[in-house]
Amino acid sequence: MRKKVFDNFSEDIFNNLVKKVEKASEIEKQHYDKYIVKRGLRDLDGRGVLVGLTNIGEVHSYIIDEGEMIPVPGRLLYRGIDINDIVRGFLDDERFGFEETCYLLLFGELPDAGELQEFKTMLANHQNLPAFFARDMILESPSKDIMNVLARGVLALYTYDDRADDISVANVLRQCLQLIIWLPSLAVYGYQAYSHYHGKNSLVLHSPQPDLSIAENILYLLRADNSFSKMEAKILDLALVLHAEHGGGNNSSFVTHVLTSTGTDTYSVMAAALGSLKGPRHGGANAKVVRMFENIKENVADWNDEDEIKNYLTRLIKGEVHDRAGLIYGMGHAVYSISDPRALILRNHVKELAVEKGMEKEYQLYANVEKLAPLVIGEHRQIFKGVSANVDFYSGLIYRMLDLPLEMYTPLFAVARMVGWSAHRIEEIVNLGKIIRPAYKNVAERRDYIPMDQR
Repeated sequence: MRKKVFDNFSEDIFNNLVKKVEKASEIEKQHYDKYIVKRGLRDLDGRGVLVGLTNIGEVHSYIIDEGEMIPVPGRLLYRGIDINDIVRGFLDDERFGFEETCYLLLFGELPDAGELQEFKTMLANHQNLPAFFARDMILESPSKDIMNVLARGVLALYTYDDRADDISVANVLRQCLQLIIWLPSLAVYGYQAYSHYHGKNSLVLHSPQPDLSIAENILYLLRADNSFSKMEAKILDLALVLHAEHGGGNNSSFVTHVLTSTGTDTYSVMAAALGSLKGPRHGGANAKVVRMFENIKENVADWNDEDEIKNYLTRLIKGEVHDRAGLIYGMGHAVYSISDPRALILRNHVKELAVEKGMEKEYQLYANVEKLAPLVIGEHRQIFKGVSANVDFYSGLIYRMLDLPLEMYTPLFAVARMVGWSAHRIEEIVNLGKIIRPAYKNVAERRDYIPMDQR
């Protein structure tokens, strides 16, 4: 394993530099109001600033009535089709839906049976990583963060591609399809390397099987005995479908548009999107939900006592317990207010998995927190819209029920979202957009240069 090197700076000198950089970076808050800067590209009422158009995903959470924004139950549409109808379609047929969702998001239409089988076969025939890639790029440099493994791995794949910088639609589609089918192996092998080198566990690497779905292969690759139940694969496949796309305005998809607009290569774009998703304000939230619930279980004696749960949540929102951040993770969303449709779909299926896993009591605790958290938040926070459970609230529970390692939660989000990023990258290329360059107002005072001997 390659030796890691990091130079330590002189503590006194470095601490002084930290103070200087903090002071130099500080902007007086009144400037944001003075120049009407919409921080986070959002209005005070939560609406995003319109910066682009897309045909891919639609997040619908309000209607405008006589100029007033009226919250409505959240809806998510893929290529104009309601996510509830998509999910109902493949579940009623008792088949996996992620590959069908990939096809829909990339090509704009639902495939017929022949087209879907042809697409799945094409993916299956190209799912093995390049020769020695796992050894040279993953096992030789194991990381404690699998998202780091994914970003490095995607960048490294650039060197294996003779047409890496070709941004024609045909070539970018080829690259995107390859990344979609390679990312599960990158994530799992990254975790196995972490588990071996940092956790002192046995190193077991399996090869993906062409007759398994992407969801099945993830479980097959992760588990030493390759075993999984039909219910486990069904729920993981559902989670992948629900995480595959969320409009062009989410941070990582916007990053995809921004970098694509520069004309850069696919590998640089996807590595940047992965870096965005790695952030705890974006893709890392489901792991935070699970850690929060572990703390709740340790400090709430009766999981059915609503008064005791509400008291703990009050202390949580006041920053008195857990990580003292003052947040109830998994509650609230930048766009949805009344409901997150993805959370509702997962909630309807997680109980079924809870019965299979003998975790009904834990599921009920989640349900109780989902019921009480909005009340507590409303009592202690000034909010401009409603608060409801988001997709991370139940996806974390599902991954825990599937006995997936915590380190894999955000990488699984990335495995799914690679599909949406691919669609957004191609959309940006096809529409020949300008390089994205919003304005920033400089508020620094003008100063004269001071010669060295006068400083």
